[in-house]
Amino acid sequence: MKVVEEFRYLVLAIQREGNRLLAAELRPLGITPSQAEVLRVLRDHGPMTLNALGGLLVCETGNSPSRLVDRLVAQGLVKRDIDKVDRRYLTLRLTPEGRALHRRIVTAENRLHRTLHDNLAGHALDETISTLRSLADAFPTGAALARRRDPALAHQEN
Repeated sequence: MKVVEEFRYLVLAIQREGNRLLAAELRPLGITPSQAEVLRVLRDHGPMTLNALGGLLVCETGNSPSRLVDRLVAQGLVKRDIDKVDRRYLTLRLTPEGRALHRRIVTAENRLHRTLHDNLAGHALDETISTLRSLADAFPTGAALARRRDPALAHQEN
């Protein structure tokens, strides 16, 4: 196996395992990792338009932002409002129920993050993150993460 091929499969394996662990943490809350990401982005960066939300998501392909939001609206976790600046757009925001669930999502994510941190103890994490950012920045999902890290970029639409 080529080194770069092994790298790709290692990243895929870690992503799948992380998603499996997060799904298990979120299952009692009745929410998927992709739905949790939408709630997290809206809490951290919202209110915002659907297009702006889509520009900050990195959830798996096949989960369109509009379908995710439709499900969350149906569950009473997200509300669509007419945009105050431009009435042609809808603005998405968390409902009180969505904010309460967000707090529980953060608790579940923190449990996962502690597990990951414990498994990474003693490794050069800063260097690894720098390497992964360099690679990810070449792709749309890397740009979405960059916008989430930098508040000045967060409201830029893709």
